[in-house]
Amino acid sequence: MKTIEHVMSPRVVTVEMDDRITIVKNIFDNMPFHHLVVKDEHNQVAGVLSRKDLFNAISPNLGTAAELTRDIDTLQKRVHQVMSHHPITIGPEITIEQASQILLTAGITCLPVLKNQQLIGIVSWRDLLSHYCHLGCSAA
Repeated sequence: MKTIEHVMSPRVVTVEMDDRITIVKNIFDNMPFHHLVVKDEHNQVAGVLSRKDLFNAISPNLGTAAELTRDIDTLQKRVHQVMSHHPITIGPEITIEQASQILLTAGITCLPVLKNQQLIGIVSWRDLLSHYCHLGCSAA
């Protein structure tokens, strides 16, 4: 049985709790992934911030003719104001099936992967779906 280590993304982009949302927007505007891990002042995982969290936090009028100063000000929010706090984390020894069940049961879209309390990767529903699709394609 394959473990999460086989499908996780080992390169994780992190932000800090007091970073401004403008930094997060810049990252998501220029990168293809959908989740950032948030670290606290002790360099420990404190939360997760998704593209959806970002879109819910900023004004829909940004970059439009209707944009006002208050819309631009939404970019000044801090990461800790919009992130998901206390994320569920897993270890690298968790099976792919167990991780899939955790995502489904908890209704979340990613899981930071920790080894000895240190962040070593992240796995998202896309990673798991890709794994299952490859299994189906190779079985056909």
